[in-house]
Amino acid sequence: MSYLVLARKWRPRNFSELVGQEHVRQALVNALDSGRVHHAFLFTGTRGVGKTTIARILARALNCERGVGASPCGECAACREIDEGRFVDLIEVDAASRTKVEDTRELLDNVQYLPTRGRYKVYLIDEVHMLSPHSFNALLKTLEEPPPHVKFLLATTDPQKLPATVLSRCLQFNLKRLPASLIAGRLQQILAAEGIASEPSAVALLARAADGSLRDALSLLDQMLAYGAGRVTEDDARAMLGTVDRQQVLWLVAGLADRDAKALCTIIAAIDEFAPDYGQLLEEIAAVLQRVALRQAVPDLADDEIWPSESLAALAARLPAEDVQLAYQLAIVGRRDLELAPDPRTGFEMTLLRILAFRPADAAGGARQRAEERAATPATAPATRPDPPPADAGSDWSALLAKLELRGPARQLAGHCQLLAREGDKFRFLLDARAGSLHTRQLEERFLQALRNLVGDAATLEIEQGGAGDTPARRDEMARDERLEAARASLERDPNVQALRDRFGAVLQPDSIKPVG
Repeated sequence: MSYLVLARKWRPRNFSELVGQEHVRQALVNALDSGRVHHAFLFTGTRGVGKTTIARILARALNCERGVGASPCGECAACREIDEGRFVDLIEVDAASRTKVEDTRELLDNVQYLPTRGRYKVYLIDEVHMLSPHSFNALLKTLEEPPPHVKFLLATTDPQKLPATVLSRCLQFNLKRLPASLIAGRLQQILAAEGIASEPSAVALLARAADGSLRDALSLLDQMLAYGAGRVTEDDARAMLGTVDRQQVLWLVAGLADRDAKALCTIIAAIDEFAPDYGQLLEEIAAVLQRVALRQAVPDLADDEIWPSESLAALAARLPAEDVQLAYQLAIVGRRDLELAPDPRTGFEMTLLRILAFRPADAAGGARQRAEERAATPATAPATRPDPPPADAGSDWSALLAKLELRGPARQLAGHCQLLAREGDKFRFLLDARAGSLHTRQLEERFLQALRNLVGDAATLEIEQGGAGDTPARRDEMARDERLEAARASLERDPNVQALRDRFGAVLQPDSIKPVG
């Protein structure tokens, strides 16, 4: 008993069965219903999106014995013969194997003759971009003014290779990649019709692996049924596709969130035993980070079919939004550069270590660690608090700032603040107006968290903007200027510099002077 593959068994036979491509379907249906059918159509798009299928449906609509229309009957002899690939007036040509001009001329010699069975003689030329330049030249005149009984249906995955003279003679329809949701829905319909139970997460994996091609998805489903002995489960789908278990992917992202390099190395070692595709694994990590970013931006987003909602919510709460964006960018750059690494595992490990290296320190994690340390210390005496600021509050604030665990923009924010007053655990600061762009809610929260880590959880923070004067940043700037002036004066007095001036007329470039230390 012969087996008909799913891609052929479930190929659409009329326009209503098409999945997606609504812009093409609507145009062809209107043209057929109105009788304004062009003599040459060009269907473009990637593999498996319906180019040849739509061309065959159009051929059926034109030659159905019940008349030209958008709904061929599927029962007459013409419709059945087209479905079975034996309709004498549908001439299908594989341009990849018939590239010579002699083949094209032989084909066109029969254009002048009327159809044998049908209403129209339809020439379906697949991968038309493979024709030679001479073949295109031989085709041009007929393509521009064919006999009234002839229709040309051209299909290609690479329209850029077609001459402009051919493009201008055709109605061109660009077929889009299908969204994974549409592909998954179609696979679910087919599985239900075939009476096969499936896990939605497994179907979603197959749909995503198809990369916009419904034919590829059906081929993967055939492979899945053979691999799983008629079952469609997530574990079998991941094993067949070579993807890592989703829980391990979530552990990797959690390790990045916790800045736990040791845990990451342990997980990678366990994954490496199954010889994974590290490029695909980086894509999985990027996919998780994308879902986390969406969850942060839209908290009430619908549940994900692949990644557990509670895991995404937990990661969204633990990772700052900017860290998610940075990790995502580094993951896709690491995926791109993976082939440049000495071996895939090395490139994968370095990508994760790069994410850890470029990610700012986690203030919340530091707070948890200090809380545990305080809890482990015997409570023999109350924790001491720094004394109120002395008269030289600027020096005191600079010393306090040096102890704060702050990095990046948050440290810049603190450095441009002048300590106005401190009353117990209440800090009041004046922010230099020139650094006003640093005053964001997120940076202020990091500033406050660092203060609480140092002086206690009761610390509060109040920041005003104005013409701050004695800030640590300004003190550092003044110190740099003093060192620069000292360096310039030292060079001016240097006897070697004086000798170069006197002998060669050398000129000292002030901008090139940099203080040491």
